[in-house]
This record gives sequence, C-alpha cells and structure tokens, in this order.
Amino acid sequence: MPITRLLIANRGEIALRIHRAAHEMGIETVAVHSTADADAMHVRLADQAICIGPPAATDSYLNIAAIISAAEISGADAIHPGYGFLSENAKFAEIVEAHGITWIGPKPEHIRTMGDKVEAKRTAGALGLPLVPGSDGAISDPKLAAKIAEEIGYPVIIKAASGGGGRGMKVCPSPDQLETLMKQAGSEAKAAFGDDTVYLEKYLGNPRHIEFQVFGDGNGNAIHLGERDCSLQRRHQKVMEEAPSPVLSSEDRERMGGVVAKAMAEMGYRGAGTIEFLWEDGEFYFIEMNTRLQVEHPVTEAITGVDLVREQIRIADGKPLSVTQEELEFKGHAIECRINAEDPWTFAPSPGKVKAYHAAGGMHVRVDSGLYAGYSIPPYYDSMIAKLIVYGRTREGCIMRLKRALKEMVIEGVKTTIPLHEALLEQPDILNGDYSIKWLEEWLDKREG
Repeated sequence: MPITRLLIANRGEIALRIHRAAHEMGIETVAVHSTADADAMHVRLADQAICIGPPAATDSYLNIAAIISAAEISGADAIHPGYGFLSENAKFAEIVEAHGITWIGPKPEHIRTMGDKVEAKRTAGALGLPLVPGSDGAISDPKLAAKIAEEIGYPVIIKAASGGGGRGMKVCPSPDQLETLMKQAGSEAKAAFGDDTVYLEKYLGNPRHIEFQVFGDGNGNAIHLGERDCSLQRRHQKVMEEAPSPVLSSEDRERMGGVVAKAMAEMGYRGAGTIEFLWEDGEFYFIEMNTRLQVEHPVTEAITGVDLVREQIRIADGKPLSVTQEELEFKGHAIECRINAEDPWTFAPSPGKVKAYHAAGGMHVRVDSGLYAGYSIPPYYDSMIAKLIVYGRTREGCIMRLKRALKEMVIEGVKTTIPLHEALLEQPDILNGDYSIKWLEEWLDKREG
C-alpha cells in the first residue's frame, strides 16, 4: 500500500521541509508537537496536529510511546524522523516497523551498526573505505593504548565510541598525558552518553571535513550525490557548508564517490546517508556515517536537482531510485548559512519573540525556516532558526548572491548569527576556499584578542 498519511516526528524547519515534500507528493501530514511548539509553522500547516507532551524534549520529541500513539490515533501509515531527536535511534525504527508503520529511514540494523563509532569504523574498513590510523576498536588498557599511539605517532585523539558533538573527545600531544586524558574522555562519555568506551586515532593537523551524500534502495543498488565541504565549524558544530568542495577535482569526486556508492551497495543500505571524511594532503579518512538526512542537504539538492526528502519517501515506499549515477549531473555551486538565534560573537542563546521577519528572495535563493513575525522562539531546543541556501553558476557568483541575500534577511526581536556570516564572507581565506576545520575557531580567537 502506498504512503498516504505521514507523521513528522520532529519540529522546526526540518518538519516544515518534510511537510512540503509530502504535500507535493499528495501525501497528508500529521504534525506532533510539544506545548512549546503549539504555534509552530509546521503545526499550523499540517493536515492534523497532535500534542505529545510538555516542552522538555525527553517528554515530547523523544517520547517514543507518545509518538507511536499519535501515529495510531491519526491513522498515519509512515513516520519520518527528520534529523536529531530519534532519527538515529535503531530501537525507535524497530518499534515503528513492529507497529506496521513504514519507517522512512535506513534499516534498523544499519542505524545500530553505524551509530556505534567503533563498529562503524570496523564496518567501513571491511567495505573498503579509507580509515584514519588508530586502534582496532575500543581500548581500555593504557599500556596497549601507549603502544598503538607510539606506532601511529603523536598527537593522537581519544574519542567516545557513542555520541558526538565533541564530548568525550581529547587530543593527546605526548605519552605522559595519555592515561590521564583517556580517563577524562571516558568519564565525559559516561556522563553524556552512558558509555565510557573510547578509541584512539591519529590526530590530523589541519584537515577539511568533506562528506558524501549517498542513497540506497535497500536491494543492493546505491548512488552518490557528490560531496559537501563542512569545514567551517565551531566546537564541532557546522556553521556554513558548500557543495562542491573548493579543493576536490572532478576526478577526486568520481573516485571517492564510486568507493562510497559501492560500499553502500554491498551493505544493502536503504535511504539517505552521509559518509563523513577528514581530508588532508589529498587523502580521505573515514570518521563516521550519519544514517539520516543532514541539516545541510539543500546544497546537494541545489547542485543535483534531486529532492532528497521526496527520494527518502519514495525509497521507503518500495520504489526504485529515481535517478542513476550516470544520469546525475553536478552543476554550479551552492552555499548554506545556518542562522541561529544567538549572539553572533559570544554565541549566547537568544530566544524570544520575533518582532519582524522578512526572508531573502530572488533567483536561486532559498530560505528554510519556520519563522514568522510574532512567533516566539522557545528556549528549549536547538538555536538554529533558519537556513539560507544560495546557488550560483560559479562559486564566485554564488558568494556575491549570498552576500546580497544576507543583507536582505530581516529577523528582529532576537539576536542572530547573520552578522557572523557577513563577516566571514569578507575574509580572503573564505573567498579563496582556503580553510580547514580549525580555521573558524582560530579566526574567532584572533578577533577576540
């Protein structure tokens, strides 16, 4: 039976994004929301809306029982988790399928495998993806860790096997600090994720963060939709993304894209996924795989013309991939700015009422946002309130259009990171595409100094 009513298990701009794709496919939508999000745009536009709990995410957007109940009450025959919240929760995916509801996402076993960073690294290596030199799985013995660190060379990085966002992650510059930093990383990981398992990797000096978008039909067919450069980061959180990467050649793209597509085909992967790499001196090193849609997916849509949410729904509905690798064309350049309700320089959150709102417009300008004048941004969730995505035939043209669009954006009543993006687009390194994952934090430190 085809999908006719889709429950969106998320909030904010991604919930609105999913609603739009579903409606364009003739599919009804069901919005779930906390009491804090009763006036959200996706709630207003959905065909049905169901309150699933109080503001705290643990009592609403992470409340599996409430979401399943909402699906049953509304008669939804599919659930799309968006990103964040329960999107990479294998148990949730299993529960959805056990209730006879279509899960718009990868197979639960793939979510589980790639969600464990140690297992993900092992799986990636077996599938032929290049790995950062490091421990073969979890490590707890300081003597063995010291031996491995000596072999791969200092500095090394100690990482939590579960979770992300920089928690449970320590850079160790020398042997005398290894044991202490392993304990600290394990303690942080335990507190944040309930798992103190850590592993070791070679610490790369000045890499870029380059990720490949992949899609599989679950039956052994897979394609890649090119790469995104997500190197502009602060505290491991992406700030601005672009596609294609300024440093990759078409030969690099074809070679690595072929490797990742082949790996996903062998895995029997289903739906959207992103394989993330560190890139340095022409070499790729696998770091992790996200088994969901990414925040930055619109830049891929801009250069390929493929609607990734529509594709997710089609695949979950048992249909084949809508495009072959040979049919895919990469055209032009796209950049996305994440606009957060934060002070642009201290990054302190700035929730509150939006007094005035005007989205940038014009040719090849896209704004994904649930904002409107009079809307109150709640303090309980992620601070991202909009994404500005701009496309151009060339990177230079794209940047000029982005500068213009940023000047057009009006969000009054709260502080936003628009001034940060405007300042970034005046920096020679950004204009030249010459930056790494360390660039933004170093630039911010110099600016404060």
